[in-house]
Amino acid sequence: MARLVVIGGGAAGMSAASAARRVAPALDAIVCEAGGFAAYGMCGIPYFLGGTVADAESLLAYPPAEFREKRGIDLRLRTRVTRIDPEARRVHLSGVGGSETVGYDALVVASGADPVRPPVPGLDHPRVFTIRSLDEAIELRRLLDTGTVRRAIVVGAGYIGLETAEALVCAGIEVQVIEALPRVLGNVDEPIAGLAQAELERHAGLRLGTRLDAVGDGDGSGGRVTAVVDGTESRTDLVVIATGVRPAADLLIQAGARHLPDRSVTVDASMRTSLPDVFAAGDCVALPHLVLGRPAWVPLGPAANKTGRVAGTVAAGGAASFPGVVGTAVVKVFDLEVARTGLTLAEAQAAGLAASATDVVSRSRAKYYPGASPVHVRLVHAPDGRLLGGQLAGREGAAKRIDVLATALHAGLSVTDLAALDLSYAPPFAPVYDPVLAAAIKAASGAGRPAASGAARPAASTLGGSS
Repeated sequence: MARLVVIGGGAAGMSAASAARRVAPALDAIVCEAGGFAAYGMCGIPYFLGGTVADAESLLAYPPAEFREKRGIDLRLRTRVTRIDPEARRVHLSGVGGSETVGYDALVVASGADPVRPPVPGLDHPRVFTIRSLDEAIELRRLLDTGTVRRAIVVGAGYIGLETAEALVCAGIEVQVIEALPRVLGNVDEPIAGLAQAELERHAGLRLGTRLDAVGDGDGSGGRVTAVVDGTESRTDLVVIATGVRPAADLLIQAGARHLPDRSVTVDASMRTSLPDVFAAGDCVALPHLVLGRPAWVPLGPAANKTGRVAGTVAAGGAASFPGVVGTAVVKVFDLEVARTGLTLAEAQAAGLAASATDVVSRSRAKYYPGASPVHVRLVHAPDGRLLGGQLAGREGAAKRIDVLATALHAGLSVTDLAALDLSYAPPFAPVYDPVLAAAIKAASGAGRPAASGAARPAASTLGGSS
């Protein structure tokens, strides 16, 4: 019987194993997961911490029995792969039952991404956490439920840092966010990041251009934390490190797999690595970026599920391919929705592209309909009108409008094409000229101009017409 071994029981890994068993029901499929849970919604962890999601089990896509008993997958929790031997087609395992070596006919590596932990003394303190695994999230939730955490420091103001800050505020905790960069959300342009910063500061403290220097024991018992921030000591009850992630690709790289300088592993459209019969999927791989025209590391959940399914299908003898990504992402910052797709102006310029930015402030609904709020739109486009990316922010209607721009990027539309789209209209949902259309019309008219990153500020739309 042929054997498939999958490293990693997250979205990509369990998608791979499930897809493989659908293609080849007699396949011996083994999944090795280093943690205590598999197939859970990692993106839901902040909402579990804040109490929006009541219990950890709600984050599980399926219980382990679903995979073991109904899908015939040998799911091994708390089992870590320590080495891949591609010549012998074997992996070395270490788990609760000891160490062993397992052979494979095909291998899928879906090891995900690891949290970046800055080189700061004291991060082993029991009240220092990262937000990257359900095991650790359960431990943190237990601590929060004791009522002993009144103040917290969140290190990092990216997606996870801002979502974590909101979760802790929802739990009744006084939160301070510190960020080494001069602004929040480094993966959107400054006009949109400025809106997110203002919303964050309505609910939590924020210190930009600030670094965590050290962590110490505040009272000698592990119950309090002393955080040294820019040379000044402060007492707190909790420190959360949210300074980003990096590809967890060490096993593949040590085995000789080709990779980019950021250590994300390169794959073909069928998710094959440069090693024979070794596939990779999820947050450890570089995927074709359809705007850049080259592989890029864009670790996001939807692509993890899709690439896992492709890897498992092909590893089991089926046919499948993954065309690529455009980098679409959304984040909720308290009452503000922030979304992006494609390239920001800064990213386009860094890639050597001539790019312009067009900014518009429109409305989420018709101006006379109650509850309307501003929707900020930024389009990034080339001199010939080719759409390169877009960003939105608003209290409603921003998050899912980004999907129109993502679809346009997949289709290779220009801003003129975008302006001609027949989008829906009704007063409770949009003005006659949807915010995306308003921005596209302005961009197509030539109002967008080359600008340094962050230099362009949103300008109110002057489009006429009934709304």
